[in-house]
Amino acid sequence: MNIQDAQKAVDIWIKEHGVRYFDELTNMAQLTEEVGEVARIIARRYGEQSEKESDKKKDLGEELADVVFVVLCLANQTGVDLQAAFDAKLDLKTKRDHDRHHNNQKLK
Repeated sequence: MNIQDAQKAVDIWIKEHGVRYFDELTNMAQLTEEVGEVARIIARRYGEQSEKESDKKKDLGEELADVVFVVLCLANQTGVDLQAAFDAKLDLKTKRDHDRHHNNQKLK
């Protein structure tokens, strides 16, 4: 599934199951909450913090999918073609950063 198809799938889901989109500020707060859940897992599982027993069952993939879902909601409700925006960003980063990363001694 590409991003454009994912945006359509989320829009259909919202219309069939979600009644309507939450307003943009609510979705922004929800996105922040979901990113926080991802950060918690990363900090405890891969970082220096110890992982609580209750956190060990949390699924990083599920939490990342929550982030993607809310981002797709925000794109839909603000009229952003996220596929086009992502493609343009990837092209920009490819042109801008190719040599920079290859020449970065810290990455060798």
